[in-house]
Amino acid sequence: MTSTIAPREERRLLGIMLTLLAYVLFTAIDSSAKWLAQAGIPTMEFIFVRYAVHLGLILGLFLPGRGVALFRSGNRKLEVLRGLFLLSTTFFNFLAVQFLPLTVTGSIAFTMPLLLCALSVPLLGETVGWRRWTAIGVGFLGVLIIVRPGTDAFHPAALLSLMGAAGSACYFILTRKLSAIDSAATQQFYAGAVAMLCVAPFAFGSWVWPATAVDWFAFALIGVAGFAGHQLSTIALRFAPATVLAPFAYFQIIYMTLSSWLVFAQPPDAWIFLGAPVVIGSGLYIWLRERRLAKPVTPVAKAE
Repeated sequence: MTSTIAPREERRLLGIMLTLLAYVLFTAIDSSAKWLAQAGIPTMEFIFVRYAVHLGLILGLFLPGRGVALFRSGNRKLEVLRGLFLLSTTFFNFLAVQFLPLTVTGSIAFTMPLLLCALSVPLLGETVGWRRWTAIGVGFLGVLIIVRPGTDAFHPAALLSLMGAAGSACYFILTRKLSAIDSAATQQFYAGAVAMLCVAPFAFGSWVWPATAVDWFAFALIGVAGFAGHQLSTIALRFAPATVLAPFAYFQIIYMTLSSWLVFAQPPDAWIFLGAPVVIGSGLYIWLRERRLAKPVTPVAKAE
């Protein structure tokens, strides 16, 4: 039988372009979730739609050509666990964007590489030296600057964003492990199927249909962008090493800022300009340090 796992190629520019486009789509997911929440659509409903559309596209595009091979996995337990981590990230982040500007949730999301580095100790058995632990600490100081706990500006939803970033870190650890085992299509099938099955029992109790054309657009976009963004980010790893792609994740904060400002009239405040560079700088330092140590680096895109 011919393998459905596409071989890795050295086409770095293409990998970078796919990565940048993936981050535009990830921003569209958050923007759609915030829009739908403001339109009165229940959270569990649009989480269900996000994964139902994702799963439908996977089956429609790949099942006719691959048949049952689409469902075959070299490690089904890891695929299910990866899907659960992705769902947790989506759930926590979709709740957070209802209360916080996208600039805040986006900035907190960039703690993911810091959490990824910290979690590599218990999950992967890696050794993290004092330099990277210091960078992790400095990065979280940047988060404190953004959310300002103990002040009137602090909102508990910031903790939801942080929990989403932790789920995202676990998701990307498993994505990297599975990249050489299962095809991108198989990975996305399990991600969509696991999440949709978990959410379905809670999605229909108070179903609300979109009321306007813009609401319908966001309703559809949240699923299409979810499928396409994760597919592109997975494919990008075939064309360029993670060490090359990782820094381009920080372009997403630009996209999130533009969406927050132009779509929701929530421009970034001064604390974002102070805290976000600290978080981003810490993540970049960890990337440079791990690249110098010649260890695999996972892209820092937020999973949803």
